[in-house]
Amino acid sequence: MNRVPIQVVCTDFDGTVFAEFEHHPIPPCLVEQIAQLQSQGVKWIINTGRDLSSLMEALGRSHITIQPDYLVLVEREIYVHNGSSYRSLRHWNESCQTEHNHLFRQVRLELPGLITWITNTHKATVYEDAFSPFCLIAESPEDADRIHEFLESFASQIPCLAVVRNDVYMRFSHTSYNKGTALSEICEMLGVPAQETFAVGDHYNDLPMLQRQRAAWLAAPANAVSAVQEAVRDQDGYISRLSLGEGVFEALQWCLTSIRP
Repeated sequence: MNRVPIQVVCTDFDGTVFAEFEHHPIPPCLVEQIAQLQSQGVKWIINTGRDLSSLMEALGRSHITIQPDYLVLVEREIYVHNGSSYRSLRHWNESCQTEHNHLFRQVRLELPGLITWITNTHKATVYEDAFSPFCLIAESPEDADRIHEFLESFASQIPCLAVVRNDVYMRFSHTSYNKGTALSEICEMLGVPAQETFAVGDHYNDLPMLQRQRAAWLAAPANAVSAVQEAVRDQDGYISRLSLGEGVFEALQWCLTSIRP
């Protein structure tokens, strides 16, 4: 059996491999392809903004016959497949939690003014959850664009603060912990270089992992936002003609039949 050109497949979840209301939320052709790759030793990472319970529920509804080898949850925490469950990668997740606690103590001091500006100038829901003291749902993509621009300016004034966005949803995070740094941490543990890593995503929060220093094989489905398509195209990656999971399947075919980048 010929050795495949990749040893890690890293996929975003919602809007990339998973479509909630499709008859097959994850296309059977993609499931079969990933299963075949896993049988050859390739590791599959789901890199998502969901938390563990939400992701497990969605995977259960998909009725797929395979399991990811690693999970990156809420764009930063790493979990490793262990039999029938997933265990926390303790050293990474504890450091992640400590750094975020320290950062968010500083951020909370600035939040009242920030929240007042947003609620007075835009239609958006602002709230706190277990992962960020500031989360936001804009009423429209146009509002989201304007708020995102303002939040980026706000974050630039606080060391290590990043804005994580997916569609109209936003929250704060630490610049050292994102989809890209988590992917690199897993690959370093596995001893897999970027040259043997494939990454695919569709939205703003995927941009940190869609970098050639983290994955030499980059792709986006046809439904990816323009910023993602531009980033992938500029790095000689692959923009599929197809959307969602079928687009990921097509991108994997491109990767598996191409000369190494």
